[in-house]
Amino acid sequence: MNMPKKPQLSSSMTVEQFDNGYWYAVEIKAFAKSIGITPVAKLRKDELEVLIRHFLRTGEVKSPARKKLSKKGVKDTEKGLRLALPVINYTSNKQTKDFIVREALKIEPELKRKSGARYRLNRWREQQLEQGTNITYADLVQQYIKLNQIEGSFPQAPSGRYINFLSDFLGTEKRATHQEAIEAWQQLKTLNIPKNYTAWKQYQQAKK
Repeated sequence: MNMPKKPQLSSSMTVEQFDNGYWYAVEIKAFAKSIGITPVAKLRKDELEVLIRHFLRTGEVKSPARKKLSKKGVKDTEKGLRLALPVINYTSNKQTKDFIVREALKIEPELKRKSGARYRLNRWREQQLEQGTNITYADLVQQYIKLNQIEGSFPQAPSGRYINFLSDFLGTEKRATHQEAIEAWQQLKTLNIPKNYTAWKQYQQAKK
């Protein structure tokens, strides 16, 4: 089965063409900058994708929804992470992630990591800060525990295509391994079809 070649990023492409492609962060940032979206360097890849889709639909360059983009001053990690420390200049690195997991396991020793929990913790943290809610690292730990204890699958995040695909693949494919899910995702990224499990499955069935 021959699949159409992935199109190049262009201001004349459709939203469907954009969604059917898989674009690396460097491609997204360069394209966003070329059509006038700012500040590119301060926005996540998924945030830029939302703004690009809006531009492709309307021709309008929209301002980002997230307003507090500047991080100035001493990083929280440099202050020494502790539960009582206010979340001000958060750094998403191994040191911070390990701290949150370590403190969570002190409270819930049997806590099992749930796929998608860390992604949702990051979005929760950003939402609290954008709303002006003061939170500490103890609040992050408690929210992390809460997210990992939710039963069943998380509602699918519109921008979390990789997370959603892995969740659907592992939940549907019998005895599938995490490595097999990753390999399937790597294949899907090269195809000019929607980046979800249903489209991947239909493609596999059409090949037979």
